[in-house]
Amino acid sequence: MFLLHEDNNLGIFLYVFLLSFGYYLWQRWSSNSNLRTADLAGKYVFITGCDSGFGYLAAQTFDKKGFRVIAACLTENGAASLRAAASKQLQTVLLNVTDVNNVRLVAESVKKEVGEKGLWGLINNAGEMGPSAPTDWLNIEHFREPIEVNLIGLINVTLNMLPLVKKAKGRIVNISSIGGCVAICSGGYCPSKFGVEAFNNSLRQDMKAFGVKVSCIQPGLFKTPLSDKTKVRERKLNIWNELPSDIRKQYGEDYLAKDAEKKEKLIQRFQNTDLSLVVKCMEHALMSRCPRIRYSAGRDAKVFWIPLSYMPAFLQDYVLMKNKVKLADPTAK
Repeated sequence: MFLLHEDNNLGIFLYVFLLSFGYYLWQRWSSNSNLRTADLAGKYVFITGCDSGFGYLAAQTFDKKGFRVIAACLTENGAASLRAAASKQLQTVLLNVTDVNNVRLVAESVKKEVGEKGLWGLINNAGEMGPSAPTDWLNIEHFREPIEVNLIGLINVTLNMLPLVKKAKGRIVNISSIGGCVAICSGGYCPSKFGVEAFNNSLRQDMKAFGVKVSCIQPGLFKTPLSDKTKVRERKLNIWNELPSDIRKQYGEDYLAKDAEKKEKLIQRFQNTDLSLVVKCMEHALMSRCPRIRYSAGRDAKVFWIPLSYMPAFLQDYVLMKNKVKLADPTAK
């Protein structure tokens, strides 16, 4: 009986080993199996949120690789800066993803530009952090801003560009966040990113029959204008100044200082500065024969946030509550 039990254990071990090794080989193959550069040259890629950050770097990167990049910027200054840093082939358009008419007109201009080729790549990158503060400090407008940009705007751009992507049997890349896996902060940012994850899943399933591949990128904490700590603190202070006295008593007059100290420690521990980590995920999603369903970018995402998202809720709460300030007097009136 003992020998039989030992043989069973050995069989299970070999099965797990072979399965793991096979998965490793497949990952290596899919990572290195790119479409030929000659086949990709001249294909059109549309990227939102190109004024700065990931979008700005992505537009330059794909331009250098020979793609016909159409970069959507929110401001003329952002567009001018990008044009100065790229080749003459790169085109810019002004786009506010929350403006339905603006999105429709841009989609029409892209349709005329790409013609029968269609659109090989759509990268939904435009994003807004919105106010990050305890929920009882906020009103519905604080939630509306990031949800309108990060989710509703992303969906609307996708719906308008989808016929062009289907024509090319191309790729769609949605930029989510680790905030779409774990509620890392209060406010509208995480709800918007959880929504992006759900939309990405349904879109991926719906587009399989058309040969369109849909991927999602989950960046960790990166140093970009979106997450500028000075701007985040200023917005929180403005909300604090408008709070009724009972809430301020509950949190304590030193709450903001203590909260800033905790957030600074988090940034020092986890923040990534190499934006190319995210752009490389975009590259693989557009150029690989077998793009992944999801990409995590940044060491913090890979070794901390994503694993945390699979933990039971009580463990997630325990870990995340460590980064919250203890209230002065929750019963104050």
